[in-house]
Amino acid sequence: MSGRTMPCDPKEIGSLFLFEKLTPEQLGRLCEAGRVERFEAGPVYTEGEPATCFYVMLDGTVVLYRRVGGDDVEVTRTSQRGVYAGAMQAYLGDRVRQVYNNSMRVTGPTRFFVLPAGTFASIMQEWFPMAVHLLEGLFFGSKSTQRAIGQRERLLALGSLSAGLTHELNNPAAAAVRATASLRERVAKMRHKLGVISAGPYPREALANLIEIQDRTAERVAKAPTLSPLEAADREDAVSDWLDEHGIPDGWRLAPTFVQAGLDPDWLDQVAAAVDEEILPGAIGWLNYTVETELLMDEIQDSTARVTQLVDAAKQYSQLDRAPYRMADVHELLDSTLLMLSGKIGPRIKVVKDYDRTLPDVPAYPAELNQVWTNLIDNAVAAINSEGGEGALTVRTARDHDRLLVEFRDTGPGVPPEIRDRIFDPFFTTKPVGEGTGLGLDISWRIVVNKHHGTLQVESVPGDTRFQVLLPLTATEDETAPEESA
Repeated sequence: MSGRTMPCDPKEIGSLFLFEKLTPEQLGRLCEAGRVERFEAGPVYTEGEPATCFYVMLDGTVVLYRRVGGDDVEVTRTSQRGVYAGAMQAYLGDRVRQVYNNSMRVTGPTRFFVLPAGTFASIMQEWFPMAVHLLEGLFFGSKSTQRAIGQRERLLALGSLSAGLTHELNNPAAAAVRATASLRERVAKMRHKLGVISAGPYPREALANLIEIQDRTAERVAKAPTLSPLEAADREDAVSDWLDEHGIPDGWRLAPTFVQAGLDPDWLDQVAAAVDEEILPGAIGWLNYTVETELLMDEIQDSTARVTQLVDAAKQYSQLDRAPYRMADVHELLDSTLLMLSGKIGPRIKVVKDYDRTLPDVPAYPAELNQVWTNLIDNAVAAINSEGGEGALTVRTARDHDRLLVEFRDTGPGVPPEIRDRIFDPFFTTKPVGEGTGLGLDISWRIVVNKHHGTLQVESVPGDTRFQVLLPLTATEDETAPEESA
């Protein structure tokens, strides 16, 4: 938008704090190279357009805002004379993309001193060469440091996740190894017991009955109900009494195994009725090995299934063999991240999943959203640990008009109001030296806002802190275009 050009008075621009130290000759050159423009209420320039001018307000009111998703978010509103905006990085030249990084409008008649970007760059380099070098070093050094620390933070996160995953994999793997060794021992004893029974003076019908009971017992193990501790204790007493009454040695040792397998005195009565009395002790021992074998095979199956689940979660988390941009189920992403971080979360933090499973898939970069979930969960766990390590982490999904909400709620001490506006700034951290880089929330913000055109915000009071990620339910026209990596 163009304004009405007006005469430039060197004394007027010299009264602004930005130019008050310039000589009359320098002020005169500014007036010759620039211009004064008067704008009526409305837009002055738009975010993303080529940055062609540097604006300094002489009088009026300006509003700066950013486009976040489908909304215009106000960043600054001021009437202070001398505030500036526009092509503020023109002195960097072609080394950075010269576009307006926000939008500016005025609420009423407003005058600006307007300097073309090229002229602003040349004047800066001519009048303030040392300052330009310092600003260049600050700008590019900050970018380089941010990139290096960001990579380091990713490596640290990867190392932490790898350690947690290794620990999680070791538990079921070790359980499977132990169960396999015990299974080998039980099978050997079963073969020995079978040899003893087959060598005895037992009729073929009795042995056939025993095999039939074994098959039915194995089926019963697979359908064993889950008992409460009190129910299990009562049934163990009843089974132990039955075994003692029927002259079965070590009934107290066999009872817990039988109860775990779903056997009760009624079932044992059926066994006693099906075999001769002299076979009963051997039959009970034989069934005990059968039950233990079935339980061990169940344990091996559960352990290997757990390993498979962890491997699938790692694959889901890293998004191996997946397109970087695709329609994704956020619940799958959240579940895989929570599983990968289960070792860090620990047993003292209760995780509550409040999912709206009716939500549709969303267009996303899944691997990068997993990085956002990781950062937000890690911060929540750190907050809870700072209060003694006990608390709750609630992960909630819901629909918010035309966006999908993912909320991480923790019961930590909260984010103090005085730093709430700074937590998304690069390098800002409240963690002790060496424990935080201050880039986790900055990276998360850029992934959500810049790459997904969403919103990342925080609401916090002591005991109730909520980081909320809002993602568009549909793709925008430019979402498939490559953007700067977070």
